Amino acid sequence: LFVFSPYLVRKPEKVCWVEAAGTVRDGVRAYTALHYLSHVSPGKTVLVMDGGSPFGTIAIQLAQHRGAKVISTAYSLEDKQYLERLRLPVARVIDVSNGKIDVAESCLEETGGLGVDIVLDAGVKLYNAEDESASKSQLLPHKHDIITLLAVGGHWITTEKNLQLDPPDSRSLFLKGATVSFLNDEIWNLSNVQQGKYLYILLMIPILEDIMEKLSSSIFRPQLDEPIPLYEAKVSMEIVQKNEARKRQVIQF
Repeated sequence: LFVFSPYLVRKPEKVCWVEAAGTVRDGVRAYTALHYLSHVSPGKTVLVMDGGSPFGTIAIQLAQHRGAKVISTAYSLEDKQYLERLRLPVARVIDVSNGKIDVAESCLEETGGLGVDIVLDAGVKLYNAEDESASKSQLLPHKHDIITLLAVGGHWITTEKNLQLDPPDSRSLFLKGATVSFLNDEIWNLSNVQQGKYLYILLMIPILEDIMEKLSSSIFRPQLDEPIPLYEAKVSMEIVQKNEARKRQVIQF
């Protein structure tokens, strides 16, 4: 049995423990974003920012399995090549590593000017370029770009906890009838009331079992690093906290 929060799920024989441990959290996040918050369905267009990340990879695969058309951004040439080698290639990979590609323009071009139905970001740029100090932030889209590329009735799922929407931003979202939702990893554990709703979702769509089944049938192919021995756990945690890990880290006892 594999444990996640207060729930248990049986690990299929074909799935190794490392894959199970390295996928279940990203799987629950992807289901929360694409099923509960945005109701992805066939024919929808989904933009997954930083698709080469462990979470982005699972989100892409889930959206494709649900019949959606997927666009993704890549933060490096290696990420771009990885996304193009996926079993089901994404419709378009937008390489933003050189900082010269307009994400909004590329998405509108890909959708014939209609915009993207669902955007799953990996953070957004809140200030002007000259105010940003971290190099990675230069690769993030500005919040105005995401609002611009959203389709009418679109859903913006953000991981940016400090997102600030000014009145013009709100007006643009209002005119499009678009929604903004926050993807908080711990939301189901923070409220006893919401845990009941989560259990209801699990009963309707057995998410944890479905994640394991998709691993077993190779629908989900996670981005995993080599298993890390327990004595290197501290070093691994420091790498993760600095956002320097590009693959999911799994500690092996």
